[in-house]
Amino acid sequence: MKAVGARLPRYDGVAHVTGQTQYVDDIRIRGTLWTKALRSPHHNAAITRLDTSKAEALPGVHAVVTHKDVPHNVYGHLEALGIPADEPLLAVDEVRYKGQPIAAVAAVDEDTAREAVSLIEIEYEERPAFFDIRKAMDPDSPQIHQWGPVYPHFGSYNHRRVRKGDIDAAFEQADTIVEGVYRPQAIEHCPIEPQTALVVPEANGRLTIYSCTQAMYFSMGVVAAHLQWPLNKLKFVGGTVGGGFGGKVDTASETISALLALKAKRPVKWRWTREEEFLASSTRAPWHMELADAVTSDGWILGRRMTTLHDAGAYARFSPYGVTKHAFHHTGAYTIPNVHFDGFVVFTNRVPTTAMRGFGVTSVSFAVETHMNRIAEVLGIDPLQLRLKNANRIGDTTPNRVVLKDPSTVPVVLAAADRVGYDLPDEYKSMTNERRSGDLLPPHLVDQLGGSDASTNGGGR
Repeated sequence: MKAVGARLPRYDGVAHVTGQTQYVDDIRIRGTLWTKALRSPHHNAAITRLDTSKAEALPGVHAVVTHKDVPHNVYGHLEALGIPADEPLLAVDEVRYKGQPIAAVAAVDEDTAREAVSLIEIEYEERPAFFDIRKAMDPDSPQIHQWGPVYPHFGSYNHRRVRKGDIDAAFEQADTIVEGVYRPQAIEHCPIEPQTALVVPEANGRLTIYSCTQAMYFSMGVVAAHLQWPLNKLKFVGGTVGGGFGGKVDTASETISALLALKAKRPVKWRWTREEEFLASSTRAPWHMELADAVTSDGWILGRRMTTLHDAGAYARFSPYGVTKHAFHHTGAYTIPNVHFDGFVVFTNRVPTTAMRGFGVTSVSFAVETHMNRIAEVLGIDPLQLRLKNANRIGDTTPNRVVLKDPSTVPVVLAAADRVGYDLPDEYKSMTNERRSGDLLPPHLVDQLGGSDASTNGGGR
């Protein structure tokens, strides 16, 4: 308890400011080969010809790998959680985003590796690319995957659904319907340290993998699955990550480097360039969110209809998980007794998206808080008073029927108002997060206390 409330020096601070921190790229091992990848120049294309023979014959090249060298080519980080994978480690017959890896080489230096990549003979049949998630359901839109425009594995549905209360009654009883569309865009993590991995074959048959991954055991499991190896044949060495923010959770650099190291029987390092980071690393997802709230003239939110389109890019990766979190947080810090939510993971021909700083929740929080201000403006109500009135309280239930035990919305809003000198009426200043009663328990909220009629697909009741 000595650390609570105390100012503590960073344990790694001195090493950082004196230049003593060791990153993956600082590790030097004699005989290390360098990796470069052949990446797709197209957003969507069939691969009609692939010949690596000239690259293999180049002096200084020790290994070339394609999908044929991968024991188990399709696997994903979330497959262990029951979320089926859809992305090949190295492309097979087609590419679905610009920058998708098709082949990789290991050579004595980076220049030789680059030359080898340029010698790989490949031909494409380019296809129309699709980027507008709003048109995903149009029959004329290009289909990225054979199963359709959206990720289909949410229980018995092809999207994440949340239903609670009687949404139709809420909209019939409302004095006003406030609508809004919110579209946060993709963001590149842009870490100072690019994706880097070093794989060393050991004399005992194991692989030692130095990685800048943010998710050590995720990455270990993925490498083991692709190689079809037991985990005890892999030794992962992490360390300081030179910036990640979620973008170093689902890198494939370790696995591709491992394949090359096994084939070459030499240590292999892959250090992405800044261009590769921007071209092929995962980003935060773009979202398209449509909200419609049924509200009363005095500021109660009776119900919310929301449809979300999540741009997963060419493959699902973490998107189903992100949309699930998004669904369960789509009412924000507020109690809305009647909800109707549909969230779709939409495929496009952009680079696959991934985690970034609370992904799924940050996007919907932006939409919810912006929408609260819009409601306040439409009704002519103070925006903080609107928030305090509808704030979560003890005993309230979330969209997926979780009973709240100690919600912090009221004390946090009051503390923020006090800190900036925001003047609130006494009746609001005296509010707490205690269980609803009196004026804070209008008829439309009575039935939701401690439980309600809610259902969510794919996650049980």
